[in-house]
Amino acid sequence: MTTYVWDYLLEYEKERPDLLDAVDQVFRSGRLVLAESVRGFERDFAGYHALPHCVGVDNGTNAITLALQALAVGPGDEVITVSNTAAPTVVAIDAAGATPVFVDVRDDDFLMDVTQLESAITSRTRCVLPVHLYGQCVDLEPIQRLCQRHGLVLLEDCAQAHGARQDGRLAGTTGDAAAFSFYPTKVLGAYGDGGAVLTARDDVDAALRRLRYYGMDTVYYTVQTPAHNSRLDEVQAEILRRKLTRLDTYIDGRQAVARRYAEALGDTDLVLPRTVPGNEHVYYVYVVRHPRRDDIVERLKEYDIHLNISYPWPVHTMTGFAHLGYAEGSLPVTERLAGEIFSLPMYPSLPTELQDKVIGAVREVLATL
Repeated sequence: MTTYVWDYLLEYEKERPDLLDAVDQVFRSGRLVLAESVRGFERDFAGYHALPHCVGVDNGTNAITLALQALAVGPGDEVITVSNTAAPTVVAIDAAGATPVFVDVRDDDFLMDVTQLESAITSRTRCVLPVHLYGQCVDLEPIQRLCQRHGLVLLEDCAQAHGARQDGRLAGTTGDAAAFSFYPTKVLGAYGDGGAVLTARDDVDAALRRLRYYGMDTVYYTVQTPAHNSRLDEVQAEILRRKLTRLDTYIDGRQAVARRYAEALGDTDLVLPRTVPGNEHVYYVYVVRHPRRDDIVERLKEYDIHLNISYPWPVHTMTGFAHLGYAEGSLPVTERLAGEIFSLPMYPSLPTELQDKVIGAVREVLATL
C-alpha cells in the first residue's frame, strides 16, 4: 500500500455522516454566504480560545494579509519573520505591501531565534510575525516585551499550531491578532480552503469584517476602503464547526503517533523533534533531520513510501524574493536545515500497521547508509 505523509480518507469514512449532514444543513438553510454557519463557527472558535473576536476568511494567506492591513501595517513598513516557513507567510506580507525582514531559527527546534529580533529592528519596523512552526509555539513572552518596548504589533502565524499551548496558554491568544489556516492538511482542516483571524481588539475585528467584504461596513454596497472578497464559505464553516468539537481528539491522535515514532526511532541517528519545555506540541507535521536526507527520501520510495520536505527551499533563496537582497549564508541555520529536514507520515487516523511499515523501512534504510 502506497504511504504518503498525509491522507484524509480513513478519517472521512469515520466522520462521513456528520460531514454530509453539515453540507445538507447549509444547502437547506436558504442562506449560502456569511450566514449562521460562519457566525456559529466564529463564535465557537473564539470561545475555544477565550477571545471575543474571530473573523472567518477564505484562506490562511489572506488571514495574514488582512490581519496586517487591519493592524495598519502596509507600504513602507517592515515585518520581521522567518525564512524557514511555508512561502504563504511571506507572500501575505508582500500582498499587504510591507517588506519582510528575516531572522534565523534555532538549530534544535527550528523556531524563530528571538535573540536576533532586537538587532533586526529599524525605524521602519512595524510588526513581528512569529511562525508557530510544525505544531509548537515560538517563545512569545520576550517577543511581547520587545513589541511593547518598541511600539510594534505582534501577529501570530498559527497555521500549523491549532490547539498548541505554551505554559498552558493557547497559540493565538497572546498577540494583537493571530492568523489561522484551515487547509485540509491542518490540525483543524476543512474540506477545501479556509482561514480565520482571532483578536481581542474591537478595532481590528471591525476592520477585518470590512476588509473581507470589499471594504463594506454594515451598509452593503457602500465601500469605505476598497478591498477584496475574502469571505469564509458557509459549507466550510459548518464543516469546521463540527470538526472543532473533535479538535482535542485529533491532537491526542497526533501525539500518540509522535510517541510511537519516538519510541521506535529514538535509538537511531535520526534527529527527532524536540519539544520546547513548557510547550504542548500538536505535531502538525513530524519533522526529522539527517545529513543524508536526500538519500533516505529516495530510498524509501523503493518501499512505496513518499515523504515530504517542509521546507526544501528557504523563502529568502526563492527567485520571487531575490529583490530583498539576502545573500547565500545570510541565514546559516535555516539554510543548513533545508538540506537535512524531512517529514514522516503524520495524521491522527494513520493506521498502526502503516506507521510500523514506515518505522521498519526507515530503520532498514538507516542501517545501510
